[in-house]
Amino acid sequence: MPRFAANLGYLFTDRPLLERIDAAAACGFKAIELQFPYDVPPSAVKAAIAKNKLTVLGINTPPGVRDGEFGLAAVPGREQDFQALFARALDYIATIGGSAVHCLAGKVAPEQRPAAERVFIDNLKAAADLAAAKNIGLLIEPINARDRPNYFLNRVEHAADIIAKAGKPNLRLQFDFYHVQIVGGDLLHRLEQHLPVIGHLQCAAVPSRHEPDEGEVNYPALFEAVDRLGYQGWIGAEYRPRGRTEDGLSWGRPYGLVGMR
Repeated sequence: MPRFAANLGYLFTDRPLLERIDAAAACGFKAIELQFPYDVPPSAVKAAIAKNKLTVLGINTPPGVRDGEFGLAAVPGREQDFQALFARALDYIATIGGSAVHCLAGKVAPEQRPAAERVFIDNLKAAADLAAAKNIGLLIEPINARDRPNYFLNRVEHAADIIAKAGKPNLRLQFDFYHVQIVGGDLLHRLEQHLPVIGHLQCAAVPSRHEPDEGEVNYPALFEAVDRLGYQGWIGAEYRPRGRTEDGLSWGRPYGLVGMR
């Protein structure tokens, strides 16, 4: 049966982060992912995770130091800034006992894309070695250009090629059904094709990005395929609830999730 993790950058956002951790556990989630937890001391997050007996998965690298940035891993001329952001993320995830850092590629102008690919690969190689020393994995995620104009990484095929060129065993693909559907569709085939390099899955309705029980994607069929293909990881629930998170969890009842009063 698929296992779902609560993405606390999207779910339970009507309360502070530490209370989101409590709420996720109360609703039946056994794992969480955090996105940008940096305003909360990692010791406090670690204690809340331990109290609720949760598995903590990944966080994102900080988005940047300038307004409008969404990562720096592929941005030419910002290599030192990326190194500083990654060091912060690696220290945080290691302290809270998590397993992965999603390296945000960042926004790149079209004329910079050839240089950006070289920068991205070099940055990922160096980061992967640092992460491996702490038994941490790296993730890269294709994100659709409708939601993030000029984001460097859009297609799973490009991400798989980057992973192959970097050649680091702890670098894997974060495959978000929402983004992949918008950028090319053909979800079942592309899931199966790229499963050997997939390190994490995520889901949300398309096009609304609400609960995965509406829209154009047949999630029950996808979740069955995830099991059939032998995927052993988690699926991150990374969606924007239509209302209170607790009131929209009926989609997850077959998988052990429950609402909370």
